[in-house]
Formats: sequence, structure tokens, C-alpha cells
Amino acid sequence: MPKKNTAIAIVYDFDGTLAQGNIQENSFIPNLGLTTTDFWKEVKEITKENEMDEILAYMYLLIEKAKEKKVSCKKEKIKEHGQSVKYFEGVEQYFARINQYAKDKCIDLTHYIISSGTKEMIEGTSIATEFKCIFASSFKYDHEGVPEWPALAINYTTKTQYLFRINKGIYNAWDNSSINKYTSPQKRPILFENMIYIGDGATDIPAMKMLNYQGGTSIAVYSPETKEAKEKAQELLQNDRANYVAKADYSDGSEIDQILKSILNQISTKASVEQYTK
Repeated sequence: MPKKNTAIAIVYDFDGTLAQGNIQENSFIPNLGLTTTDFWKEVKEITKENEMDEILAYMYLLIEKAKEKKVSCKKEKIKEHGQSVKYFEGVEQYFARINQYAKDKCIDLTHYIISSGTKEMIEGTSIATEFKCIFASSFKYDHEGVPEWPALAINYTTKTQYLFRINKGIYNAWDNSSINKYTSPQKRPILFENMIYIGDGATDIPAMKMLNYQGGTSIAVYSPETKEAKEKAQELLQNDRANYVAKADYSDGSEIDQILKSILNQISTKASVEQYTK
């Protein structure tokens, strides 16, 4: 066993990785009287017409449509929509099981979210407390709790920044002095090589590639519902974006369950050897 516990982080995208579809589609968009197809089509149109980041466009449209339909979009109301999320198989039971497995291996395992989805909704889910930090797109609120401006918009390239924040132990989005300050690898709370990133699509590619380059591990998951999702995930593997591909089923003994346990074993064994040979 290692002389001291090994710090390992599992970092997740949310939509399409732990939860089925986009979190806004469960109840928020239907409450606006819109179909998901129409909503995302309008997002695309706004993006092109205004040379706009797509994440900012969807955040803008959510609030504009809520005002138009007189649907409350106060922070506590947005958060409530997280309660209607639909998880993939085994997600709610997975964390306790993998945490215990890690503990038995003398691993300090922590979980993080890096998502383009709506932070307030993710914070309203039943699994929100499982994460040490949730980095996701969020709003700035006025004194009455009403959104007045995007506070944070996380897109496919900015996701990489938050891997560095986890690596350096910076659990906020505003501390830029610490993120840019040189810190020797030995003083960083979680080494990149001890990080595992789990995502499902194109928005995760930069994070996967960066982590692979740094010696970490990336896993592409796919919804078991469609053949197309599996093919897209396999492309990530074939193009060296992901190290593993697995169905988004987090049940005990599932493919991803076995992959994660194998990776935890490898990291723990490597850390043990390094500690005893110093």
C-alpha cells in the first residue's frame, strides 16, 4: 500500500455524460412552451446573426423566453429544474460505491463537474453534493435573485482552464493570479496524470486532448439509446481524443465501472512504487 493516500480526481461533463440529454430540456424549455428542436434552432440562428458564442446565446435565449412567457427565472426557480434530471443507469448509486473502492485502495478520490450546462440546475440535482466543485455556465443575479447577465460561460475550449484549476487546487472561476502563477508539479494538489476526464462529445475534445497530453486519462461515454452516439464516441477513440470508450451505464460491474476501477488500481500501484523507491 502507498505510504500516504494518493489524490485522484474524476472530472465529468454533465449533459450526455451523467444525465440524459441537456439539463435545460427536462422541464425548463418545456415550461416555456417550446420544443427542444425549436429552442436550439433559434440558438443557432442567434449565434450566427450576432457572431456570438453558442453558450452565451443559449443563456440569453433562456432568459428572454422566460420573460416573454412570464415564467419565473429567479435563481431558486432555475435550481428547481435540476430535480427533473434523468440520469443514466446507476448514476445515483455509483458515487458511494466508487468512493468506497478508492478508500479501500488508500486513494483520496474527489469528483468535479466541468460543464457548458446551467450550473444552477446542476446544483439542484440529487447528486450535486457528490462534487467538490461544479464549474458550469451560470448567471449574475440582481438583488431580487433575477438573472441580469452571464457570470460564467464555459465552452469547449475554456473547459481546459478548469482542469488547471483542479490541478492547482483553485476552486473558483475568478482567481486568475493563482492560475497563472508557476507552481511546481510536486506542490499541486492533484497531478494531471492522476486525473480522469469523462465526456460524451465534441465539446469535450480539447479537455480530453489536453489531459491525454499531460499524462491523464480520458473516457468517452455514449448513450445506449442510439447507434449514432456510439459511433461518435468510437471516433474519439480512433482519433486519439479518448483513451477508452464505454456505454453510459454506471451500474456495479458495468464497462465504465470496471474501466475506472482498473485506472484507479494502476495509479495507486504506480504511486506506491514511486513512494517506496524514493
